[in-house]
Amino acid sequence: MNSEKLWTRNFISISASTLFLFLTFYCLLVILPLYALEDLHGQATDAGLVVTVFLLAAILIRPIAGQWLGRIEKRSLLLLSLCLFLIADLFYFFMHSIGSLLVLRFMHGISFGIVTTVCGTIVADLIPNSRKGEGMGYYAMAMNLAMVIGPFVGLTTFYKWGATTSFIISSIFALFALILGGSLRLPKEQQTAEMKTQAAFHIKQLFEVSAVRISVTAAFFSFVYASILSFVSVYAKEIGLAKAASYFFVVYAVVMLLSRPFTGKLFDKRGANVIIYPAIIFFAIGMLLLSMAHTTFLFLLSAACIGLGWGTLFPCFQTIAVQNAVPQRRGVATATFLSIFDSGVGLGSFVIGLAAVHIHLSSLYLYCSLLVLIGVGVYYTLNRDHAAASTRSKQYGNENPSGQHNQAV
Repeated sequence: MNSEKLWTRNFISISASTLFLFLTFYCLLVILPLYALEDLHGQATDAGLVVTVFLLAAILIRPIAGQWLGRIEKRSLLLLSLCLFLIADLFYFFMHSIGSLLVLRFMHGISFGIVTTVCGTIVADLIPNSRKGEGMGYYAMAMNLAMVIGPFVGLTTFYKWGATTSFIISSIFALFALILGGSLRLPKEQQTAEMKTQAAFHIKQLFEVSAVRISVTAAFFSFVYASILSFVSVYAKEIGLAKAASYFFVVYAVVMLLSRPFTGKLFDKRGANVIIYPAIIFFAIGMLLLSMAHTTFLFLLSAACIGLGWGTLFPCFQTIAVQNAVPQRRGVATATFLSIFDSGVGLGSFVIGLAAVHIHLSSLYLYCSLLVLIGVGVYYTLNRDHAAASTRSKQYGNENPSGQHNQAV
């Protein structure tokens, strides 16, 4: 039995903080386009910009945030970014024009980009190397749960009580993220030692080369997943399954939760390929079933397959990204991964949105299933030497690189 502790106080704190951070993100993600259209009387393009501007700001700031992690104490940067995130959230109460809302979304995106980079780096340091796959899987589960709960809470409160109530709820979520982040305890000695290893700033330090290939692979699949995030509810309405749409991500999350303990441990024991290739196949099958769905059963079965497939791929890809980097560059590796990954989501939403004008969504999902299968070749071509990289990461990771000794709970 593995004696290395995973469920430490710090790991639980950072995972819980991430859960509330993403609850805020997803709550606002679904209500702000509606707020822009209904309360601020904006156009459809304005509603799209509300999402795009936020993601753009996060993508732009992450490489810089990754560099800051080598120079600023991690806990201090985490608390600062969480405070900025909460402050930005409170300003939604005072937005009365599209222009001011877009400016706020850009500023909010900056704080989000910083805090997600810091959280991802801290959790990578906290997880024992021998349990990286398992630990990153559980950490990613916080984001997946938020993806189910956040939109439900946001839309329910928006339609029943209006935008002001939704903003109050999102602010409470952001406050809990700050409180839980503040409960984190990291030894200052470790952080100071890392800061001393940093050389003078250079533009190349903004990106971690070892993380680029797996990040591009993740972006390829996130391009396809964007079609789920953006259009699955529209598609459900088109095929007469609007009521089932609200259960799509519930089924997705349940399957992901049930599979997580097994997939994470298998990743650590047998390696990435044993998990990733089957997950790609399940992802493709899920997209194919979605394209054929004309009954509630098939629609929700597709959600289960996508949950098992994509829900497994994302934490695996992020684990590989941080394992391939030396400990002192994990912050930059996390920033590199998330920036490229989010670029795939953003590009996918844009391109698939254009295609949806000319192609029926059922056909679009069929083509997406073929694209996922092509991803087998993409993963193999870009990551065939992952075994060598993993060996290198174990050389660094078997001893806790951060020098942390966390109290188990």
